[in-house]
Amino acid sequence: MSYDASHIEVLEGLEGVRKRPGMYIGGTDQRALHHLLAEILDNAMDEAVAGHADKIWLVLAEDGSVLVRDNGRGIPVEPHPSYPDKSALEVVMTMLHAGGKFNNNVYATAGGLHGVGLSVVAALSEWAEVTVERNGKRFRQRYELGKVVSPVLEEGKTRRCGTQVAFLPDKTIFTDPKFQEKRVVEMCRSRAYLNRGVKIQLKVAASDTDYEFHFPNGLSDFLRDAGADKGVITTEPFEGRVESFGDQGKCRMEWALTWSQADDNKVLTYCNTVPTPAGGSHESGLLNALVRGLREFGKARNLLPKNMTITRDDALGGVMAIFSLFIPDPQFSGQTKEKLNNPAISRVIEAEMKDRLEQWMHGHAEQAVTLVEHVVSRAKDRMNRRKASAVKRKSPTSRLTLPGKLTDCVSENSLISELFIVEGDSAGGSAKQARDRHTQAILPLRGKILNVEQAKQEKFEKNVEVQSLITAIGAGCGRSFNLKSIRYGRVIIMTDADVDGAHIASLLLTFFYRFMKPLVMSGHLYMAMPPLYKVASGRDSQYALDERERDVAIKRFKKKRPNAKITISRFKGLGEMDPIQLRETTMSPKVRRLLQVTVDDDELTDDTFDRLMGKRPAERFRFIQDRADFAGENLDI
Repeated sequence: MSYDASHIEVLEGLEGVRKRPGMYIGGTDQRALHHLLAEILDNAMDEAVAGHADKIWLVLAEDGSVLVRDNGRGIPVEPHPSYPDKSALEVVMTMLHAGGKFNNNVYATAGGLHGVGLSVVAALSEWAEVTVERNGKRFRQRYELGKVVSPVLEEGKTRRCGTQVAFLPDKTIFTDPKFQEKRVVEMCRSRAYLNRGVKIQLKVAASDTDYEFHFPNGLSDFLRDAGADKGVITTEPFEGRVESFGDQGKCRMEWALTWSQADDNKVLTYCNTVPTPAGGSHESGLLNALVRGLREFGKARNLLPKNMTITRDDALGGVMAIFSLFIPDPQFSGQTKEKLNNPAISRVIEAEMKDRLEQWMHGHAEQAVTLVEHVVSRAKDRMNRRKASAVKRKSPTSRLTLPGKLTDCVSENSLISELFIVEGDSAGGSAKQARDRHTQAILPLRGKILNVEQAKQEKFEKNVEVQSLITAIGAGCGRSFNLKSIRYGRVIIMTDADVDGAHIASLLLTFFYRFMKPLVMSGHLYMAMPPLYKVASGRDSQYALDERERDVAIKRFKKKRPNAKITISRFKGLGEMDPIQLRETTMSPKVRRLLQVTVDDDELTDDTFDRLMGKRPAERFRFIQDRADFAGENLDI
């Protein structure tokens, strides 16, 4: 096929957003849908943070549309200097990278930074309508599929001011275009905590429910409402705010935290009112300050036993914290803003927070001593567990020291026991609840394991994840591997059905083939096959492994109930499945699908691992070139 200039396609206006929505909002699932609402809500919050608004109203209508209104300054509607034939309102609603937040003249700090939020909402909605009340007048403009369908209309006089945005998500874009009441409620509640002066009112038409969120004490109210007063170590929470620090005094932060008897921690972080569930620079600075502060206070008061090192897990176990940061120029990872990536701010926050923690600890010495003693107790428990972690499953082989994250099964019979290798603690948590504890063990791995095809022996021996695998399986590795000593009859790789999951699976396959080859050759290694989709109609539902099975399920439901509504859910990863779903689809021997790993041609397999996982990039490039036609048909470019 020829390839010339005529094949270069130019997408005009917002066509690119509709063509590739995932690039702007991270996908087309429920999380992405609610990200649209978050974009509009955060614009209203920016007005509140800047001191120009104190009330925000939301309405979830029965037709699936949503309305957000604030009493801020209102989006300008006069002609734009650079586009005299367009109003400023039309520019921000129909052009990417247009907005008032690229400098600090209008907003000292803001959550919307890229100038794409409003225009993306317009592009991905069947319709969007903006009403602006400004300078004593009311204006309105309507858009459909990202295109203007009416000019800015002046509709009369008004004493109010502010902006109202209403939109209906495009059903052809989103797999499930219905907003979830619970999710929106949490979205509103969290933002009300962050700004103690703002009042957010939410009306849900479907349930005829009205909510109001207003927290005069801000983040302190969060700790109280979250039940932090139950089983706490520190009865007086560590809380405060710094109005001016860093970047020439333009940054500010507020926090409230306490420690409880729980083993896990709950840390919620925000930047410019935008939630950052993946943490980032500000969270690192906060947690580093807590760990350093506790260590130094413990040393200063001689509370630490000799030769004891307080680890991060010791210090942060049971922490319940909410931390809000405002900075002029936040750098988020991706348009969905789940992680803050401002490395310099981490050190500034760490220094500020460490000073504040030291002040609090010296001012609440009795509570601080109790807290450090609690941390020391956790450290002792950790050290005792390490010493006493010999395997209690009686076997004729040696007593092993199992890896800490392994959740073992009860059965001692390797013929019926299984080891599931999962990626990350999130999937590991779901798998632990979904498993049959008598026969199924769970080993979560942290991130991507070492590529053993390229690693040196020293690095291999020191790698925690690799050593955890070797210890859990219990049969040694390399030349010393003894198939008769394996502790599990099936070793099952269970990763997400995405690119990262495939890469992790490839790294694991490389490890098993190179260092536990008899395990592979004898048929003990398997790949779990989690579904990508769930197709539901009423109470009837079916899981689908891929698009083909999804389409078959859709046809079956349409044939069974021609007029019934069909909903399609796409699983992003195993961590998104609840334990029941994971059991029903991937772990229960009665319904799951496993792919047994076999080797038909040992020489060819050896060569393939060498080419794809080895140290020669040219070999991988040649492999891709040889299969360019296949890649072109299967890649979403």
